[in-house]
Amino acid sequence: MSLEIEVVGCSRKMGFDENKECGDGAEVSKAHEVNNAGDVLSEEKITREMSDVSIVATEDEEEEEETEGKIDLGPQYTLKEQLEKDKDDESLRKWKEQLIGSVDLNSIGEVLESEVKILTLTIKSPGREDILLPIPEGGKVHGNWFTLKEGSPYRLQFTFQVNNNIVSGLKYTNTVWKTGMKMDSSKEMLGTFSPQAEAYTHEMPEETTPSGIFARGSYSARSRFVDDDNICYLEINYSFDIRKDW
Repeated sequence: MSLEIEVVGCSRKMGFDENKECGDGAEVSKAHEVNNAGDVLSEEKITREMSDVSIVATEDEEEEEETEGKIDLGPQYTLKEQLEKDKDDESLRKWKEQLIGSVDLNSIGEVLESEVKILTLTIKSPGREDILLPIPEGGKVHGNWFTLKEGSPYRLQFTFQVNNNIVSGLKYTNTVWKTGMKMDSSKEMLGTFSPQAEAYTHEMPEETTPSGIFARGSYSARSRFVDDDNICYLEINYSFDIRKDW
């Protein structure tokens, strides 16, 4: 937003400087200054309004996509009920037992809702120390969360724990904006997981940060962990920087 406003401001200033040199008097020059100042303020207001509308529109689009993509999985069952329900189907029973593993069914109880706890979030980049990101309370990061160097490869790694029941179709989504414009949107399917005492670890595919003068600057983003029932286990709203160097 600031870059856009500065460009508009510079072009206006160049315009009324030329008018001042060609004008016949101070009153004409002053009038041009007033008009140009008003134009700059109008441009700034319009830019801000467009940025706000862009973010709201993107959020609405995401909600529509989630609603349209939601699958009706039928009634929920506890872990014990799921095992009992298909005990006569040997192949399905073996698949469920393999999925569940060494879970102590007596310690789980009769809970329908699965629980997913995101334990750690880490950015890994070759030749650099890992950046361990603190998970904010309430999902809102205050200030800049991290900084990446332009043109550098990186991976996001996270660990999580599943409790109570099987979580189906867990996925990670991430949307990035710059000056109110949607720059990127990605979705990674993590899979289906059973409750386990040990934490699961997932590493995202390697990506490379954009480079160049227009790629540098501050970005805002939103990351979410959701399942097939569209239950959100964690949403993080944050900002980060891409700079010429670390």
